[in-house]
This record gives sequence, C-alpha cells and structure tokens, in this order.
Amino acid sequence: MSSSTWPNRLPGILLTFALAIAALVLSPMIPRMNEVLLGLIFGVILGNSGWRPDRMTAGITWTGKEVLNAAIIFLGFGISFQHMAALGTGTLVVLILTVLIILVLTWSLANLFGCKTTTGWLVGFGTAICGSSAIAALSASVTKEKEDVGIALAVVNLLGLVGMLALPAILAMWPQSDPLAATLIGGSLHAVGNVAGAGYAMTDSIGDLALTVKLGRVALLVPGLIFFNFLANRTGSWRDQLSLPYYLWGFLLVVTLVSFVHLPAQLLAILKETGKILLTMAMVAIGLGIRFQQLYRTGQVALGFGLIIFLLQILVLLGLSIWLL
Repeated sequence: MSSSTWPNRLPGILLTFALAIAALVLSPMIPRMNEVLLGLIFGVILGNSGWRPDRMTAGITWTGKEVLNAAIIFLGFGISFQHMAALGTGTLVVLILTVLIILVLTWSLANLFGCKTTTGWLVGFGTAICGSSAIAALSASVTKEKEDVGIALAVVNLLGLVGMLALPAILAMWPQSDPLAATLIGGSLHAVGNVAGAGYAMTDSIGDLALTVKLGRVALLVPGLIFFNFLANRTGSWRDQLSLPYYLWGFLLVVTLVSFVHLPAQLLAILKETGKILLTMAMVAIGLGIRFQQLYRTGQVALGFGLIIFLLQILVLLGLSIWLL
C-alpha cells in the first residue's frame, strides 16, 4: 500500500490515540472501569454526536483493523508457557475442557436464543477465553461489521464487571477450598482486571491462584481460535480451517520469546503498556462506528445470551472441578 495514504490516515489515527490516552488516564479514577471499555464508550459517544469530519475516516478505519491486529501480538508479552505449566495437570484439563464445551455451546446456541450469529459467537468466545482480546482475535474471521464487535465488547465487559462483584459474595456464603474458588474465578471472569478484583477481594492466596488460572486460560487463545474456526467454517478445507492470520503467528512467536528468553522487567512493562494503548485505540475506532439504535436493538439480545453462556461456564467449571480436582 502506498505511503501516500499516510497523510490521509494521520488525523484519524491521532484522534483515536488521544482518546485512548484519555481513557488510560481516566479509567483508574472511575470505580470498576477499565481502559478498553472506557475507550469504547468515548468512541460511541463521539461517533453519535454528529461530529466526525470526513478526513478522519481513513485513519479510524485503519486503526480499527491494523492497530487491533498489532494489539493482539502485544498481548503475548503478558503470557508464557510457564503460566500453563504452573497450573498442574488437573486444573489445566479442567480449563481445556471448559473452553471446548463453552465454545461448542456458543456455536450451537446463538441462533437458538435469537441472538445474531456473529454477535453471539463473539460474546461466547470472549466469555470462554479472555474477554476483549479474544473478541478482537476472532472478529477478523467471522464479521466485517464493527457493530457486532462493539456490542460483544460492551456485553462481555458489563458481565465481567457484574461477575467481579457477585462471584466473591456468592463464594463467601459457600465454604470451599482456595484452589476451587480460584479456579471458578480465574476460569470464568472475562478480563485479568476482573479476576484480580474478585480474587483479592477474598484472600491474597485466592487472588494469586486465580490470576495464574486466568493467564493459563489466555494461553488457550490460539488453539481456541483454531477450534472455533473449525466449528464456524466446517465446509471449508482443512488448510483454511487451520490457517492462522499473521497477528496470531506474531502472538505465538512473542509467547515463545517470553517463555525462553529472559527480558528485563522494565522492557516487558513497556511492551505490555504499549499493547494496552494499541488495544484501547482500536476500541475507540470501533466505538466510533457504532450507532445507538443498533446498540440498543441488538445489545439486549446479546446481553441475555452472554448471561446464559456465562452461567453455563460457571456450572461447567464447578462440575469439572469437583470431579477432577
């Protein structure tokens, strides 16, 4: 692509960058809010305000696609193979089986519950694995409509917030071991921030274990994506079903690098923060393309479907944990 397009993209890129920085700065000041959701909210509000000059369009479109792909690569700097090894065989089996079951239920139940297929798939995939990043990773292969992505992000973040508040309160009323509580929290809540908030609200040991479980679950992103693409595109060839886009190869390479090469903690922190900025920029760009009417019409059904999948995930985790741990 010609470099002459960059002057056309720059205004839109700068707009998403400015709103992403604002979201990163303000989110710690707003209780229970993360930067990704706040960036999406900023984008939706501005996108529905009537103000968006045509000169911004090229950069916003590019950010919503290419910056999103780059953000997925940077996600790998927060994961290593050691996270999966630290889980132990029993917990790892529980996580793998739970993810597989929830992905099958997502694929099979979306239409049954009247949820738009692609929106339901994104909601279920984000619920099964790692929230916003999982939705971003799957979106390129199942839909070109930004509304689907935005609605799924809004639903998953809302349910993650509800789960973070409700799950510790429910678990506190029912005596259980720390490993079981940590597996339920780390294996069901949507974002790392949700897991940390819920786990440490109980005890430090549950918080530590729950984060380990969550990071092991995030490491299942690529195999989960391959499996779900197989479900969604069963008429395609095996080569098509197993092929990975470049950003997932990049994710795998980064995870491998972090697993086997010691990188300075300061450098890792910078790379993780860069990934946050890129993902938040992409969410701003997606939000700018969403209209309130579409959000209201499709969002209600998607929220109901997301709640059903979330509750099923907790029940599956509980049953498998009691059986295998």
